[in-house]
Amino acid sequence: MALLELRNISRRFGDFIAVDNVSLNIEAGEFFTLLGPSGCGKTTLLRMIAGFDYPDAGQILLDGKDLSDTPAEKRPIHTVFQSYALFPHLTVAENITFPLRMAHRDASEIKQRLHDALEQVRLSNKADKYPHELSGGQQQRVALARGLINRPRLLLLDESLAALDAKLREEVQVELINLQREVGITFVFVTHAQTEALALSHRIAVMSQGKVEQVDEPAKLYGFPKNRFVADFIGHISMIAGQVLESTHTHVRLAVEGLGEIFAPPLGTAAAGEQGMFAIRPEQVRIGVHGELSELKNHFSGMVHSLLYQGDVSVYKVSLENGAMIEALLPNSAPGRAELFEVGDKVKIGWRHDAGMFLHE
Repeated sequence: MALLELRNISRRFGDFIAVDNVSLNIEAGEFFTLLGPSGCGKTTLLRMIAGFDYPDAGQILLDGKDLSDTPAEKRPIHTVFQSYALFPHLTVAENITFPLRMAHRDASEIKQRLHDALEQVRLSNKADKYPHELSGGQQQRVALARGLINRPRLLLLDESLAALDAKLREEVQVELINLQREVGITFVFVTHAQTEALALSHRIAVMSQGKVEQVDEPAKLYGFPKNRFVADFIGHISMIAGQVLESTHTHVRLAVEGLGEIFAPPLGTAAAGEQGMFAIRPEQVRIGVHGELSELKNHFSGMVHSLLYQGDVSVYKVSLENGAMIEALLPNSAPGRAELFEVGDKVKIGWRHDAGMFLHE
């Protein structure tokens, strides 16, 4: 049995449907992420799990028990907010132990749990500091320690890394992964940042307009999105409209107007005559000069439309002969050379027959 089960949850605000008949199972010890653009319903769903809001329909079960009549303060759940919500006039130790003191726990128990919590988040030397004396990452860890000290069944994280700068965010992501592994508590994380979700999660539910589009492991979401929304939302991807000419157990062959034919990996649900999109990730696309890449099943001529130098890689947007735009990622591994191609250069691009995917319209 799943630790947390959401059954047909819906929530309306007037005529607006924020969460639309969502069902999810979240396992014990899992790092589960609700991912989607602003307004997709992920925070509303998290608030209903926490007990700060109530569904108009459906059930929320924790360990098989319906939580609908359980107020937020009685649920074995803690929420870490984006703002951290630390008390500025309390020390790190006082902030962390606040839930235990409110529950009138024994002083010796509070002392032991504080010691354990500070060790877990590596802040043992900051117990007497105040929030304003800490970095953003340290404040984040105080909020996490306060969330963990009550040993909740679930820890909910609402955009809780959003306030950190990029480098610190990466460091805290690693800490979060290690911490979750150490304590074994189930994390339910809300974010709109796909790279963050991919880095942290065991599984991800991608949401759009109140519905769950796909639930899967990060690698499957990235490599095998079920529809155009998921493909486009997770990472970078190029799409070209085409019609299925042939669908076999070895490949899908597409006709693309003004370009020719594209071979894609097999898809059992693709049917001859169907319109759809061929989608491919930039790292699967090779770029070269005229005469190169002809050994690849899919190779086309184009012109460099734009490039983005990112240090370790350069991302090229190449305009094909039919006007379609394809992104190609080229590692900057050659010493002393920042870029291989310039805007306006004529190039060849290509990819393997088993790269990319066909997506239904």
